[in-house]
Amino acid sequence: MEWLTHSQTGFQQAARYLLGMRLTIVAIQLVAIAVAETFVTLSHRGEAVILSLVYAVMATLGWLWLTRKPPASPGPISVSLALDLLLIGGWLYLTGGYTNPLTSLLLLPIAVAIILVPLRQSIALTLCGILVYTSLVLWPMPGLHDHAGRNLAQLHLVGMWVTFAVTAGILLLVVGNLARRLHRQQATLAEVRERRLRDEQIIALGLSAASVAHRLGTPFNTMSLLIEELKQSNDPVARQQDLEMLELQLGLCAGHLKQLSAAAGQARAEQRQILTVSDWLNRLRESATLLWPASSVQWQLPWPDGRVTVDATLDQAVLNLLANALTASPSWVSVSARAAGQGLLEVVVEDRGGGFENARHPEPGSEIAVSPNGLGVGLFLSNATIQRLGGQLRAHASDEGTTMIIALPEVRDDN
Repeated sequence: MEWLTHSQTGFQQAARYLLGMRLTIVAIQLVAIAVAETFVTLSHRGEAVILSLVYAVMATLGWLWLTRKPPASPGPISVSLALDLLLIGGWLYLTGGYTNPLTSLLLLPIAVAIILVPLRQSIALTLCGILVYTSLVLWPMPGLHDHAGRNLAQLHLVGMWVTFAVTAGILLLVVGNLARRLHRQQATLAEVRERRLRDEQIIALGLSAASVAHRLGTPFNTMSLLIEELKQSNDPVARQQDLEMLELQLGLCAGHLKQLSAAAGQARAEQRQILTVSDWLNRLRESATLLWPASSVQWQLPWPDGRVTVDATLDQAVLNLLANALTASPSWVSVSARAAGQGLLEVVVEDRGGGFENARHPEPGSEIAVSPNGLGVGLFLSNATIQRLGGQLRAHASDEGTTMIIALPEVRDDN
């Protein structure tokens, strides 16, 4: 429920739910007393009316309290719902006990509790409601005089219909509204996830394009020299050799372009690969060298045996962490890998910089952090990508630097 996120809008929404439920119950109680008085004579009707009015006052005070001084936990809400059950039970006791057709009103606080409070507290409130109903059965109070017995059956049936209609209406209002809000939130989350994946795929494709562009530089330079030699050469044998070399360089260019096309297809299909740790880290090292040719990233050998499931977005996630480390510590960054046991392989990125405050959190990237360099969003996306592949991102920060640990599940031969 939104109010548990401590947002002002959520608190106001929960307060409206509770106030609407309570005032509706009070209205039903007062109308029931008025209608019953027309047909039968109730005992203790004065106390029942007073209790209903007290309930209305307490409902209003609860609404003011929840909107102006919202609680830090759902515990006070559960206590107020338990008080609702006791007040409704007291009113039922004064108006016929368990023979009152409005005993179904005890279900309303329980239904709202299931929506608003955690499972354990809602279970406790459900047991509280059952206990109140059981008390009405064990200690009944006659609510009718004998001369009104002929109207009891009809009154009971009408009361049951009214209770059902009102209960169904309140459940439709509360649960239906929450269901619509949940559907909207799910649609929004799906849209955000698709947008994030699309952005990651574009970044990964751009990285592949940068890699191919770097690789194409050498054959293009070679072909430029060969063309100059062909223009100046009159020797048929040398010209033939230059043409063969030119054909070889064109083949290299075509191969690099095919790699770029394959990377584009992988980004579109979000294709996953199973690579050895060595092959994957070599690919990352090549990409990092292209992005930061003058950087001082030390790739610690040896790398453990094992295989992991990777895709282009995971490469970009690790490169984001490398970018953060290089920003914090341009002079020294270390990348190593190790077997962590329990079917996990860890990639460790270390730096000697101050990092940023979110790295001191035991689960970095669990939320978007404010960073003057804009690194918080990248860390958030990196964490989401790693978790999507079944991994986990951890951090250890100290005065000597920051250590980011990427734990990925190892692919077993029997998988």
